[in-house]
Amino acid sequence: MRSSLIDSHGRAISYLRVSVTDRCDMRCVYCMAEDMEFLPRADVLDFAEMERLCASFIRRGVTRIRLTGGEPLVRRDIDTLVRSLGRWLRPKGSSTPGLDELTLTTNGSQLRQHAKALYEAGVRRVNVSLDTLDPERFATVTRRGRLHQTLDGVQAALDSGIAVRINTVAMAGVNDREFDQLIGWCGEIGADLCLIETMPMGDTGEDRRSQYLPLVDIRRDLATRWTLEPLTVRTGGPARYVRVAETGKKLGFITPLSHNFCESCNRVRLSCTGRLYTCLGQEDGADLRAVLRGGGSDDQIAATIDDALSHKPKGHDFMIGRRGGEVSGPVRHMSVTGG
Repeated sequence: MRSSLIDSHGRAISYLRVSVTDRCDMRCVYCMAEDMEFLPRADVLDFAEMERLCASFIRRGVTRIRLTGGEPLVRRDIDTLVRSLGRWLRPKGSSTPGLDELTLTTNGSQLRQHAKALYEAGVRRVNVSLDTLDPERFATVTRRGRLHQTLDGVQAALDSGIAVRINTVAMAGVNDREFDQLIGWCGEIGADLCLIETMPMGDTGEDRRSQYLPLVDIRRDLATRWTLEPLTVRTGGPARYVRVAETGKKLGFITPLSHNFCESCNRVRLSCTGRLYTCLGQEDGADLRAVLRGGGSDDQIAATIDDALSHKPKGHDFMIGRRGGEVSGPVRHMSVTGG
């Protein structure tokens, strides 16, 4: 077995995000264009290929996998993949290679149909993307989503014993007056909330510059109405948390633009085409599908991963000028990378 996954800056890689599809039943304005051209089926990894690549990462120290999309739950027979990966979950405290957590990010529209199967496979926590509690605004932001389906999915997950974190992209002029309502609602249903700065990825037909809200300002404003207690808890991702004393639930902030978190990055991303991205904000990486379909051995897969990690950048290059300045980021859409 090769040594653990360490990049050229000495950061240990323990977290793999796997996009299982580029397809989605919504077209959120910060994620996709209205008219998307999705990948041919032949370009997308089958489940056996995904499992083999995931196993390669797990054997070398990845302890946490998050399934993403597009929307992961629109992939046909997705429960089969979740069950297979769930077999890697290991008892708490075990030193054998395995997963401490298997989770996913979803828009919630298909969550009611899958919640029970997810729990039975070992999923104990999911992130649900939800940017507004207003039905009309929800339809506008998602371009085709129905709020009641997502809310129904959230409740189904909670009823199944799966903890929920609501992910909300903060957008000026869109949902910037809803954060108090979202905090209160999450407290009522027993979910955590995480606010996320909009990221300039791909052309979605929207001006992300005009929508950008630095979360340092939002946090300062929220602190005038809510008691925000600092926490040191981490879930393995980039969020920094406080506890809202009035609700008892956690409130997270993901700030790739106003205060990046690259110095502690422990993540890589595997696209549904087998492209390994070592940074969300860069176009670097490696084509693992080519190695797989070229008959490559496990050692060749490992060597390709190691070479990609040797070029993992120290930090991303996201940038949004606040007053008509430059916007920069990868040309690929968020849905291609898997978030």
